[in-house]
Amino acid sequence: MPFVPLPFVVALSLFILLWVVASRQDEAAPNLPFLALILVAALQSVLTGLRWGYGISEVGYIAPVSAAIMPSLLYAGVSSLVRTSDRRWPALLGLHATPAVIIIMLIIFWREAIDVALTSIDFTYAAAILWLLRSGADGLRLAPFDGAVPVSRAILFAAATLCLSGAVDMLVSFDLASGHGARAATVIGIGNLFMLVIVGVAAAAASQSHVPLNAAEPVESPSPPDAGENADAIARVNELMQEKKLYRDANLNLNRLARRAGIPARQISMAINRATARNVSQYVNGHRITEACRLLSETDQSVTEIMFAVGFQTKSNFNREFRRVTDMTPLAWRDRNAPDAAPSLANRRAAEIGSAVPH
Repeated sequence: MPFVPLPFVVALSLFILLWVVASRQDEAAPNLPFLALILVAALQSVLTGLRWGYGISEVGYIAPVSAAIMPSLLYAGVSSLVRTSDRRWPALLGLHATPAVIIIMLIIFWREAIDVALTSIDFTYAAAILWLLRSGADGLRLAPFDGAVPVSRAILFAAATLCLSGAVDMLVSFDLASGHGARAATVIGIGNLFMLVIVGVAAAAASQSHVPLNAAEPVESPSPPDAGENADAIARVNELMQEKKLYRDANLNLNRLARRAGIPARQISMAINRATARNVSQYVNGHRITEACRLLSETDQSVTEIMFAVGFQTKSNFNREFRRVTDMTPLAWRDRNAPDAAPSLANRRAAEIGSAVPH
């Protein structure tokens, strides 16, 4: 029976994952950098299997280049959710191709420095991703609110995994420099698993971020908003939520909310955070759960029908947010809140949200 290295199994899993994510039926455009990341990771896993499973050393000229491309693709995918870049594609392509170009030059002229360069690339892009998400889930202005929190956590974990990948590169470099290299294959195998974690997390983010780029939001004010401006922002957003039921828009994100309110996204984020101690995603999802509680109590609609009606796209996000707000499942809520039951938590939640409106 022929020997099949583990990296080939990983590569097959990644190709299947790519097909599943890319074939998703969605009117909006997919996050292309994330899809490219899955593809490059699958190819990288194949190269790892050829090098350490069958001893084909020639792939060592290709593998460092693909390894340098992966962090930049992860950064590009996150950046596409954080902001609409003013740079044109040629400039972006040149920027993100720089790490690969550096590695190619080192392969030609200074192979001993490749491991150090790859480690530096991993740490640099991890720091850049953390900077993009310095404001947490509200930083993902183009991600739908129903999944913004888990996506931001997934991306932060991916950035941490980049650091671990850089540490693995350092261990391999030290082991080879010692003249033994006996543990290099084992360490690289562990590093391949880290890569799988990175791609899996990025793919999870990609599957929840199929949102078209919106038109530019209102221009940010050069100075921080004062208390009066924050109160006006809260009042305007509450109006859109309570009267226009804007939270029912499944693709609602911070940029779209800012455009509808005519208020900069950063001001909305600051105002809601100060008034409610929640991020905008939690605030919008709170309105969704309030209506879901009402529908569960007053109608015979199924949980799935209610989930879609209030603006959620996936059961996992709906159940997670429902538990966060009510400390129970939707079915448990329905069982406890029959029409003849005492005033429901939905009413209390509505009062809580209403208390955020300035008087």
